[in-house]
Parts: sequence; structure tokens; C-alpha cells
Amino acid sequence: MGAIAAGIAAGLAAVGAGVGNGQVIGHAIDGMTRQPEMAGRVQSLMFIGVGLIEALPILLSLSPSLL
Repeated sequence: MGAIAAGIAAGLAAVGAGVGNGQVIGHAIDGMTRQPEMAGRVQSLMFIGVGLIEALPILLSLSPSLL
């Protein structure tokens, strides 16, 4: 039963990360079109944000094996 719950939680975390990535990238593109001179800074912050968002599902997929 615990394995099923862990699988469902990991799947939901992956879906949440996908939604979060879509929002971050969409807002970054919006910011780059509004202020093209800041595109480099916005892009680097976007990559940091996407990396942090992706860390949650990776850690969640590892946590059942650590328990």
C-alpha cells in the first residue's frame, strides 16, 4: 500500500512540476518581450527557477528508497 501511495505522490509531483515549469517559462518569455534588454538576466533566473522546481520530484522519487 505504501508503494502505491509513493507512486501516486511522485506522479502528482511530476504534474505539479510540469505546471510550474510552464508558468515560469511563460512569464519569463513575457518579461523578455516587455524588456528585451533584460533578456539575459531573465533567462538565467528562469533556469535557476526551473532547476529548483525540478528538484522536488527528483527528491520525492528518491525518498521512498531512503525510508
